[in-house]
Amino acid sequence: MALRTLDSLGSLAGKRVIVRADLNVPLQDGIITDDGRVRATLPTLNSLINQGARVIVCSHLGRPDGAPDPKYSLEPVAQRLSELLGKPVAFARDTVGESAREAVAALEDGDVAIIENLRFNPGETAKDDATRRAFAQELATLGDVLVSDGFGVVHRKQASVYDLAELLPSAAGFLIEKEVDVLDRLTENPERPYTVVLGGSKVSDKLGVIDHLLPRVDRLLVGGGMLFTFLAAQGHKVGSSLLEADQLDTVREYMRRAEESGVELVLPTDVVVASKFGADAEHVVTPADGIEDTAFGSAGLGLDIGPDTAERFAALVRDSKTVFWNGPMGVFELAPFAAGTQAVAQALTEVDGLSVVGGGDSAAAVRQLGFADDAFGHISTGGGASLEFLEGKKLPGLEVLGWQ
Repeated sequence: MALRTLDSLGSLAGKRVIVRADLNVPLQDGIITDDGRVRATLPTLNSLINQGARVIVCSHLGRPDGAPDPKYSLEPVAQRLSELLGKPVAFARDTVGESAREAVAALEDGDVAIIENLRFNPGETAKDDATRRAFAQELATLGDVLVSDGFGVVHRKQASVYDLAELLPSAAGFLIEKEVDVLDRLTENPERPYTVVLGGSKVSDKLGVIDHLLPRVDRLLVGGGMLFTFLAAQGHKVGSSLLEADQLDTVREYMRRAEESGVELVLPTDVVVASKFGADAEHVVTPADGIEDTAFGSAGLGLDIGPDTAERFAALVRDSKTVFWNGPMGVFELAPFAAGTQAVAQALTEVDGLSVVGGGDSAAAVRQLGFADDAFGHISTGGGASLEFLEGKKLPGLEVLGWQ
């Protein structure tokens, strides 16, 4: 079955529409440091407002362990959403209590309210079906229909994502619709050459996506902390760099499969090695097979791909028609080790085809490095959900909306 979309709900004028968004933004001292996920909800919210719906936005933020915690309050998000929409957004100080009921009752056509962090209620993430369902039934009393638009949580069987979608007439918002369309294009008949760039800290986080995409891609480029496990699998010493010794045999099998199937598996030829983890650390560029030959010896810590590798990765990305990138090439938060990530991001903006930044740390990196969202074909809002989709897993939050 196809994904149910907004038009399947008919006229929404005057209806109470619950929008399950993903507003899990980074906060520092109560200030939003990256509002990308808030801005990603605007097309759906503006459409509902223009239709005259009474909009109730709900989301989680952080991991407050099923109890109210002021540092995880959605109040700063409500303020930012009001600024972006150019209209007041009412804020309810609970999820299904008196404040939420009053905020919803006060809504008129085209108005917006946001209720407090869903995870302040233990029912939202409960493993027990009955507990989770009970919370979803309370949420359902606030609305007439559900628009699910938080792609970052569709891989979770949670009350507001799964159960609520069964209790109310439900459909995907524009954000989920776009995410599914783009990610489906990455797995079904992608335009070639098709290049996947994987980084981040751990190979173990990417096993499923490597396994599922290896038969489908032309090139797999490996950077980030996970590259050192690949180097070690080739027999190279990696000093004090991040290493998952328990994944060496798995990585060797991926190398064998890539060679057997004609996939170009591209590993770094040079890396940036530092004396310690820190922006002020001494660091040098060294061949990838010579990490322990530096002055730092076995204490050397690989923190970025080297300039030759960055140039080669960038050239291969630019030469592609389809590119999916998940995971930074180095510790981009520290300026001396951001060059590899910067080079790959720049190359993605120059792809003559579909370029997809796979959410999570990759999305944070491109924004921190000064790239505009529209410089890329698509920036996914769901790191974990994107990977699970590309692994071929069933995602409960999509299945309940009709996706097969």
